[in-house]
Amino acid sequence: MHPVLTDLIALLQLERIEDNIFRGDSRDIGSPQVFGGQVVGQALSAAQHTVEGRVAHSLHAYFLRRGDVNAPIIYDVDRARDGGSFSNRRVVAIQHGRPILNLAASFQAPEKGLEHQAEMPDVPPPDGLKDLTEVASDVLEKVPVKLRRFMTHKRPFEFRPVEPLSLDRRRKLEPRKHVWIRAVDRLPDDFTLHQNLLAYVSDFELLATSTLPHGLSMTRGSVIMASLDHALWFHCGFRMDEWLLYSMDSPNASGARGFARGQLFTEGGKLVASTSQEGLVRVIDPARKKLRSDPSQQS
Repeated sequence: MHPVLTDLIALLQLERIEDNIFRGDSRDIGSPQVFGGQVVGQALSAAQHTVEGRVAHSLHAYFLRRGDVNAPIIYDVDRARDGGSFSNRRVVAIQHGRPILNLAASFQAPEKGLEHQAEMPDVPPPDGLKDLTEVASDVLEKVPVKLRRFMTHKRPFEFRPVEPLSLDRRRKLEPRKHVWIRAVDRLPDDFTLHQNLLAYVSDFELLATSTLPHGLSMTRGSVIMASLDHALWFHCGFRMDEWLLYSMDSPNASGARGFARGQLFTEGGKLVASTSQEGLVRVIDPARKKLRSDPSQQS
């Protein structure tokens, strides 16, 4: 298996300290803090370790503090309920004695029922599309060093955007985008692992959809973004080593917050999961930014 993917799988498996307490490490992927998808994926993994015979169908997480990539994360699981068909778990992720994330996850014993789904968007297939890392050198030259490292970092997933990539956005675009996603190598058949990987990758790109109608530049430091909460629903089986279309849209931005939704489809058009996320989207006043950086202008 590809070493980057092997490392991610090990990262999501966690070390069991006691029956309901687990410890996980972090990886620096070029972002200024621990990647939120990593903490969500690990928290789901911790909850899964306390459930038998039932499969996660939803999770809801709140990001409370930035994670320190250089310190381990402790996951404390509360076995809130085990009913006849459903189990509920509450997980607190802790670093330096303080919670950085709260997560609730619900699990269900498999059963059959009514079925319908939304139609898959009509977009080009992944074959023939370029991976996110294949960005033209003239575009990368305009990107700050930290963002450039994040974009060129070796990832355990392929990302093939359907829409043309534009980092220095001047045009106002429709608040929607589509990205094909697939693990870089074949994975084991353990479905809980595929769920953990989807939880991890579902945090990529989602919140940024809410900035598209506003012509904001991601290369000039004119906007601060941070995830506040994240929700994920698993509808049916899927594999992360097969192509999934991540279809995202943002129906609202207000109060310095952006709201975005996502749907994940197989190449055959089956809707396998849905997401939603709200996050801080704060536009920086260039004049204030200059004032803060110039000591002679400060009182």
